[in-house]
Amino acid sequence: MNGRWRRWLGLAVRLGLAAVWLYAGATKVGDLAASGRSVHAYQIMPYDVAMVVGAALPFVELALGVLLLLGLATQLVAGISAALLLVFIAGIVSAWARGLAIDCGCFGTGGELPAGQDASYLPEILRDLGFLALAGFLLIWPRTAVSVDGALTSELVEDENE
Repeated sequence: MNGRWRRWLGLAVRLGLAAVWLYAGATKVGDLAASGRSVHAYQIMPYDVAMVVGAALPFVELALGVLLLLGLATQLVAGISAALLLVFIAGIVSAWARGLAIDCGCFGTGGELPAGQDASYLPEILRDLGFLALAGFLLIWPRTAVSVDGALTSELVEDENE
């Protein structure tokens, strides 16, 4: 794939991952306590720590989304995204392995599921692996079309001559 096509594909990947982060953060930011309870449902950290993490998470997700939307610090944001997605995947796998019945809270409120309702962890893991692949693409090829990163460097101009 030549550089020009890769940059346009990278734009689609970047905007797709930005949409994921913006949507995830926007669905949680209105109820930070519920976001904290969703984190606590994983039973990995103490309640007070889970509440702080849950309250901060929507703002981290929104910041990642805005930076990706702009194409600013794309490789760094892709790395942070990949790390965060690995944490999310590990949390879901951990909940599944320990037999917890929870909603992941990935896109809004989560927490313990009502008695008798089964959790569907595999689709959540596969979805997050797909998002991880998007972050991986941007880690390898961070230069994308229509980005602040591209406007700040002359590399894209040099690539146009390929």
